[in-house]
Amino acid sequence: MPAARVLIDGPSELVFDYAIPEGLPVVAGCRVRIPLRNKTSQGTVLDIVETPGDLGFSLRPLHSLTEPEPLITPKLLEAGRWIASYYGCSIESVIRALLPEAVRTEDNSAKIRKTVLLEKDPDPELLAKITKRAPKQAAILALLSHSAERKIALADLGEGASASVKSLAKQGLVLVHDEEVRRDPEADGIEEIVADSPLPLNDEQHGALEVILSSLHLPDSEPRPPILLHGVTGSGKTEVYLQAARRTLDLGKTVLVLVPEISLTPQTVRRFRARFADMQDQVAVLHSNLSQGERFDEWHRIRKGKARIVIGARSAVFAPLPDLGLILVDEEHENSYKQDQVPRYHGRDVAVLRASLEGCTIVLGSATPSLESFQNTLEGKYQIVRLLKRADGQSLPLIRVLDMRLESKKHKGGMAILSDRLRVALEQRIAKNEQSILFLNRRGFARSLQCPACGYVCMCAHCSVPLTYHKEDERLMCHICGHQAVVPRKCPDCRDPAIHLQGFGTQKVEEVLAKVLPSAKIARIDADAMRKKNALRDLLNAFQARKIDVLVGTQMIAKGLHFPNVTLVGILNADIGLHVPDFRAGERTFQLLTQVAGRAGRGELEGEVIVQTFTPHSPSVQFARHHDFDGFAEQELEFRRQFEYPPFAHCAMLTSRSTHERRAEFTLQTLHRRLTEDCPPGIIIGDPLPSPLVKTHGQFRFQLMLRSMKARPLTRHVQGVLQKTTLPEDVTVVFDMDAWNFT
Repeated sequence: MPAARVLIDGPSELVFDYAIPEGLPVVAGCRVRIPLRNKTSQGTVLDIVETPGDLGFSLRPLHSLTEPEPLITPKLLEAGRWIASYYGCSIESVIRALLPEAVRTEDNSAKIRKTVLLEKDPDPELLAKITKRAPKQAAILALLSHSAERKIALADLGEGASASVKSLAKQGLVLVHDEEVRRDPEADGIEEIVADSPLPLNDEQHGALEVILSSLHLPDSEPRPPILLHGVTGSGKTEVYLQAARRTLDLGKTVLVLVPEISLTPQTVRRFRARFADMQDQVAVLHSNLSQGERFDEWHRIRKGKARIVIGARSAVFAPLPDLGLILVDEEHENSYKQDQVPRYHGRDVAVLRASLEGCTIVLGSATPSLESFQNTLEGKYQIVRLLKRADGQSLPLIRVLDMRLESKKHKGGMAILSDRLRVALEQRIAKNEQSILFLNRRGFARSLQCPACGYVCMCAHCSVPLTYHKEDERLMCHICGHQAVVPRKCPDCRDPAIHLQGFGTQKVEEVLAKVLPSAKIARIDADAMRKKNALRDLLNAFQARKIDVLVGTQMIAKGLHFPNVTLVGILNADIGLHVPDFRAGERTFQLLTQVAGRAGRGELEGEVIVQTFTPHSPSVQFARHHDFDGFAEQELEFRRQFEYPPFAHCAMLTSRSTHERRAEFTLQTLHRRLTEDCPPGIIIGDPLPSPLVKTHGQFRFQLMLRSMKARPLTRHVQGVLQKTTLPEDVTVVFDMDAWNFT
């Protein structure tokens, strides 16, 4: 007999088989109500299985369906099974990614409000009678007749209006009905949006659009290779996206737009709503910062076909769009597309998989493509299209590299935050009423607090990192676990009162700028300053309106933002992230420098970029200085090929962690021994070592790296060993296929 294998809602991964009542149309992907112990619960049907006839007991039957249609489409379910197999995680964890908690939870439902609708206009005689004997009813009729949609929410009519409305309804003049209200996450910004028209394309943009349209019009039976749109900063990739999206919608298809950071979502939504002003209500937003109600509404609007354009961060790749025609992955190189919790999927790679399953076109856009995607173009797996000129005809900004070793000598060995050249350049921009951006990828006021007498550094009690000083809160904070501590007045070790701050962060830069540029309007964007909802959007709007002269920020301002009046970008301490134990360190530094530099000179005014660095001869800095992606890629790919690193091999990380250092280390050593015993050919297993960040959140961490030309054999081998190994109760082991974080 067929049975439904159901994943029970809740924190645990309980899966039970249930009998299917006759006539109940149950298929994989359905949401069902099921008996669980002495209560009714809900779950998701993972599969329909055949049960043996000699079970010896009868299965409990399902109660009913929660929705008449499956919430997970067959193609999304197939993608989910691929993710579970490839990344070595349970299908249950993937299902929870496919169906957000807001959709699974019984407590969430559509927001309903009572609405009063004007059924017919009263004749003059009746209106005169109502006005004379019931002025409240007459006022309600007047409000309804003057409203654009001839309807008003009952709650907006004020207290005591219910009786008047009821009387009008008895006379057949109004109708009271329940209306579903959308909780729009971008509602606050709709009134600011002004409709725009398609811009004329230059030859390169037109060629790129034609390649995308050719893919869109291919027959369903023909494969559509992913398109890598390599366009320099300011080359007009967004305009190509918008026009390709319009053509897709004209074909009756839907569009999915992925952005790497939630902070980029409002600007992208605004651009799409401005271009598609005739269908603003068909643009949906999906990301983890939505409230449960907002996510519930957006998800169901998408599933029911009410939204034809979906814009969101990594998790939006699972949006239940019907008739998907085009997927746009902006800034495809960003490591934020990689999920750091189970299931540890890569949003870009899953988007490519979904495009293949759905038979739709996918465009991966970036000014600095990942070497994985670029290598795929060299091997013919992807099609590459290049935009080598800026859309407005302006040249790329001039990049000047300043050796801060020489600058430090001017300050007699002290740490210089602003070089003389950068300070003068800022003063010149302010005098010309132009705007500037200063980038520093370190928040807080000072990197650490150190005693010059004994060398003591205030460390986090739970992580192996120094505490960062935050002046606004007058606290020491850990940027890993969030631990806070009081700032000591004396060295806790030797009691010397001379304990002082080391290094600097965005708060310190903001304070220095206020002293150096007293007349300038300065603002800061980082995780500390953007805690309130919509704070980032409001600040970026103020910068767009030229109410701010200098913007100081972390990588939240590094990409995707378009401000034509910005003519100067200063990159402070470009070496952050370059000297870390990660084979992608050079690539990330090159990408970050190029992306930040691209914020300058995007209008009619010429742009300039000043890079402050202690390693001016680094290939990442020099290739970024000359805007030479091909030169950097050629050198870096040769290095990767020689040492068998991605994209020439798959790289996975196995990490053990525990509050007991010795147990975490012993567990990983045991796993290493078992992995090497029956290791399939072609798999390279490294040695178990302490993680570069050996302790976080009170747990000690050890890791080993595994590499293989093929991913599936590696995943199967590791999962096989893990299933046969009994781990200590207080030790957690994490397997991360195609790992992006090695610290």
